[in-house]
Amino acid sequence: MKDGFFRVAAATPQIRTADCAYNREKIVELIQEAAAHDVGAVVFPELCITGYTCGDLFLSVPLLRGAEQALGEIAHETAELDILSIVGLPVPCGAELYNCAAVLYHGEILGLTAKQNIPNYSEFYEARHFSPCPEYRELKLCGQDCILARDLVFTCENLPYLRFGVEICEDLWVAEPPSAHLAENGALLLFNPSASDEVIGKAGYRRTLVSGQSARLIAAYVYADAGEGESSTDLVFSGHDLIAENGQILAESKAFSTGLTCADIDLQKLEQERRRATTWRQPAQDQANRVFFSFPEKELSLERKFPPFPFVPSDGSDLSLRCETIFSLQANGLKTRLSHAHAQHAVVGLSGGLDSTLALLVTVRAFDLLGLDHKGITAVSMPCFGTTSRTRNNAEGLAGALGVTFREIPIREAVSLHFRDIGHDPDKHDVTYENSQARERTQVLMDLANQNGALVIGTGDLSELALGWATYNGDHMSMYGVNASIPKTLVRHLVRYAAQNSGETLSRLLLDILDTPVSPELLPPVDGVISQKTEDLVGPYELHDFFLYYLVRFGFGPAKIYRMAAAAFDGRYDTGTIRKWLTIFCRRFFAQQFKRSCLPDGPKVGSVTLSPRGDWRMPSDASAAVWMKELETLEESL
Repeated sequence: MKDGFFRVAAATPQIRTADCAYNREKIVELIQEAAAHDVGAVVFPELCITGYTCGDLFLSVPLLRGAEQALGEIAHETAELDILSIVGLPVPCGAELYNCAAVLYHGEILGLTAKQNIPNYSEFYEARHFSPCPEYRELKLCGQDCILARDLVFTCENLPYLRFGVEICEDLWVAEPPSAHLAENGALLLFNPSASDEVIGKAGYRRTLVSGQSARLIAAYVYADAGEGESSTDLVFSGHDLIAENGQILAESKAFSTGLTCADIDLQKLEQERRRATTWRQPAQDQANRVFFSFPEKELSLERKFPPFPFVPSDGSDLSLRCETIFSLQANGLKTRLSHAHAQHAVVGLSGGLDSTLALLVTVRAFDLLGLDHKGITAVSMPCFGTTSRTRNNAEGLAGALGVTFREIPIREAVSLHFRDIGHDPDKHDVTYENSQARERTQVLMDLANQNGALVIGTGDLSELALGWATYNGDHMSMYGVNASIPKTLVRHLVRYAAQNSGETLSRLLLDILDTPVSPELLPPVDGVISQKTEDLVGPYELHDFFLYYLVRFGFGPAKIYRMAAAAFDGRYDTGTIRKWLTIFCRRFFAQQFKRSCLPDGPKVGSVTLSPRGDWRMPSDASAAVWMKELETLEESL
């Protein structure tokens, strides 16, 4: 289980009601198929050895004997396979009959748990046959000494993330599901053998229930539903199998189908999320009945798809809603700050690039919310050595289309004078040459704000903050940074969304800005064309945003991020390129923390932000040695 990835499956076999031998054969076939597909654990529907709809046949000795014999044969026939199997059957114990799930591994019954909440309403009448799960009982089944108990947490001794529990069907639908107690006692993975009949609207509710429970418990939840072969006397079963991870449905079966539904779950990520959530508490004393086992440590060839743009929804309608929500968050944050400062004016440095365009769009929205005249917004173009006519014209055109005040204040002369004052050769295009321009622009903006009782609106984005791609006390500084938690990949979508919802003139300008290479325009252009392209220097922002998301949001190490990026960007970047830019990202992320330690205020809009007052507290002099050492050990090929 490298990097915490573990493949699970929900299985719906085609069965015959009360035909244990036939059902055994179909269950074994699916276990073998799952094992061949590197599935580590597979769960079958409730009472699948007999069928859920046997009715009073559950009190028949031949059926119960046949179920036990079938379980023993399943254990024997799969004993050589490295797979955990959770199989449902009725188990008599003294005068009681239990609706059980047996956990099988290498021919052994690791443990039995039984349904705790016995439904006896509407179409369900299980209390006629079954008793609730006992606290703890010992019994002999299939010639093995077994335990039948509540709160069983199956714990792998050699793979620390592999801890799981089982609840059965109705147990999930009650106010206090047993899975909550299992999760509190360490289970990261939960299985539910179920027989949930299908009626109109139930599939959507079931899906919500499974995803919601996985989110509430910060766990993976694997739900196997009964299907073809159950009696249709009164009910129909659709085999609606679901696999969820912390609120996200990873896999779902097609209605009225049989077979396997598989997914690769990330148990390490779930453990990290629980550590991160300080409201997640485990009991001071272990309250679980633990069953220990060992599992072979095999590297899984991942089938899980990792979206290359984790900050951007892949669904178009979701993206539009996300963009509108983000604009509203940014604008309302700025509105509150303007109102608190009694400011009716704002100053934005407008370069004709993406970030300053977004900042201006947000400022206009905030002024609209306050009922203020757009003329109170001063958009300032400050051309210098690297400014091109394209970006300068787009800046002026954008200001005109939005009805804000436009000012052009060339800074070439001021920067040249500064070079003379500090004794810098203007032909030496080094960091002093570049940063002097950024700091001069910030000085102009701050002084204009003072003149007009205005706030300087910051334009820098989250990706730049992560990389430290900002001039300290230059574009790094503002009075309110509206883009501070917007990564570069999302900035593009926000501006495109604005273009799609604007008039022709504004839309045309925004689209041209989107088409302009990302550049600080600090070095002289070549033949009037931008010569300094940020992504040529610091690397592709789409890669850096991917690295940022998984390093900050989940605390993953470079090796795991590298592996995931190779899968996400397969066909777009080779592994050597990914490794190169990941190394640069980690180096810069640590080295540039001092800039993030003194950030201006700005609104949080997503789950990843680097504000030193909010989500990210890191020493400015923290060493990157551990991360760099891990990067050095990476292989070029996966």
